[in-house]
Parts: sequence; C-alpha cells; structure tokens
Amino acid sequence: MTSKTDEATSPADVLGYEQARDELIEVVRRLETGGTTLEESLALWERGEELAKVCRRWLDGARARLDAALAGPDGDADANEGADAQDD
Repeated sequence: MTSKTDEATSPADVLGYEQARDELIEVVRRLETGGTTLEESLALWERGEELAKVCRRWLDGARARLDAALAGPDGDADANEGADAQDD
C-alpha cells in the first residue's frame, strides 16, 4: 500500500500526463485549503512545480506529434502549395 508521501516522492519522469495533472490538482487544492506548515507548503509548491513541468513536457510532445501529423508525409508540402497558389 502506498501512502501520500510515497506518491509525492515518486520520480516525475515515470508519471503519465493524467496522473501528473491529477496530482497537481490535489497539490493546488491542499495549498488553497491551507492548514499546512510553512515547510509543508514549500514542499507542496516544489512538487507542484515539478508536476507542472511534467505536464508541460507531455503537452509539448503532443503538440509536436500533432504538428508532424498535420504536416503530412512530405513535411511542409501542404503549406508550400498554399504559398505557391498565392504567387500565381
């Protein structure tokens, strides 16, 4: 059985996007609720920053994959065709 402290110390690199996002939501909720010591709040903040970076990496990767898929098999061929049509 894993405790909350075990989850907080898990390596961020192994977290999937949804898992990191859900943990980040919980960190924010705990910070907004208050009732924690300064040391606990700082630890939560640091964990939140780490989780936000994990989410950003996942989103950046997804954006790169979408851009590559939209570019098509010839790279930017579709974008170049549109520019050529405007020159005529």
